[in-house]
Amino acid sequence: MTESMERPLSDPPLPATGLRGVAVDLSSDQRAFKNVSWGKAMMWIFLLSDTFIFGCFLLAYMTARMSTTVAWPDPSKVFALTIGGKEIPLILIAIMTFVLISSSGTMAMAVNFGYRRDRRKTAALMLATAALGATFVGMQAFEWTKLITEGVRPWGNPWGAAQFGSSFFMITGFHGTHVSIGVLFLLIMARKVWRGDFDQERRGFFTSRKGHYEIVEITGLYWHFVDLVWVFIFAFFYLW
Repeated sequence: MTESMERPLSDPPLPATGLRGVAVDLSSDQRAFKNVSWGKAMMWIFLLSDTFIFGCFLLAYMTARMSTTVAWPDPSKVFALTIGGKEIPLILIAIMTFVLISSSGTMAMAVNFGYRRDRRKTAALMLATAALGATFVGMQAFEWTKLITEGVRPWGNPWGAAQFGSSFFMITGFHGTHVSIGVLFLLIMARKVWRGDFDQERRGFFTSRKGHYEIVEITGLYWHFVDLVWVFIFAFFYLW
């Protein structure tokens, strides 16, 4: 009997379980991230980190509201507008929400035409999305101006709990900054698409590859995220 036959067979290693097992499976899978571009992967990582930030803001808001002993201002009255002599609650917020949700539709169509390499329709829809985003920011500026005129400050307000002002300016301001950045990026990318930078392989920011319309989808990922965050802000801040 040979030496190899005399050597006892060792037991097969036990499979990893729990989170370690998930990591092992993903690291051994050659197809999991093979076809994911660098730009799209980085955008998803950024959106994940931004989700934690917005989540912390909303959790802080809910904690402050539930822990305060002072009456919280009624959003239906604070954000009401007087139109034709009649006070309409949350009318401006409803319009803002409709505008931003509509911009998700135009952005989705822009991504669709981008992959068809229809640069004119893609650029036009990106400009339409930017216009809707700018409209949203303009209405938010009007909302800020109205509340500041009525005496709302980060340290207090005339209707109740002082935390209302800081929560409002922090959450809506951070979200409005995201929308403003998105509008600027949409305008830049729409100009590049309209000029045909992606078709002519004109080198520049995100345009070093011919026909590289994936940046339109990456921009869309960011824009849809901004819209989704607003849905949570609308539900927790304005409807609660």
